[in-house]
Amino acid sequence: MEKKSAKPAAKAAKKPATPKPAAKKAAAPKPAPPKAAAPKPAPKPAAKKPAAKKAAPEEKAAPDKKPARTVAKVSPNKGMDVGAWIGKFTSGWQAEALQTLVKLVLDTEPGATVSIKWNQPVFELNGPFAFIKPAKAHVTFGFWRGAEMSDPKGLLAKGGRMGHIKYTSLAAIDKAALGPIIRTAVKLNREKGNPTTRG
Repeated sequence: MEKKSAKPAAKAAKKPATPKPAAKKAAAPKPAPPKAAAPKPAPKPAAKKPAAKKAAPEEKAAPDKKPARTVAKVSPNKGMDVGAWIGKFTSGWQAEALQTLVKLVLDTEPGATVSIKWNQPVFELNGPFAFIKPAKAHVTFGFWRGAEMSDPKGLLAKGGRMGHIKYTSLAAIDKAALGPIIRTAVKLNREKGNPTTRG
């Protein structure tokens, strides 16, 4: 009988055990992604300041009850020679009427003067006492104190403080009747002063 072959003298060396890979360490937890920042609340609109109240208008002082003094309009022809004025602004019978009346007043009251004021011939002695104003169809001969004057022949049309005569022709001028009226007008100015000045 054959003998069983002897076991190899030495057992085949055991294969070195391959070391088992070390257990994987538990992976460190990944950091959580940063949380999105919470949206900031929208800013509240600034509260509107109440509109400033408009300042009440200052009360105006009560106006002075005295009426404003009216300043007479000055004519651009003031100071113009009376003869030149008559030649420039009148013609025909009106021009003759003005020349006649100017001569009559200065002959009746030699102390009186005549000059252009308010764009018409004005006679003065202690202030104005008479004027002549030509118009298209007539000539007015007026007196500042006409309302105070005696007028036996009823020549004066009176209104307010003044009085006047309207002539529509050269022939209508009655020199004899006008003389006493002119003298009365001058007398009143001498006694009472300038009729355009109110005290």
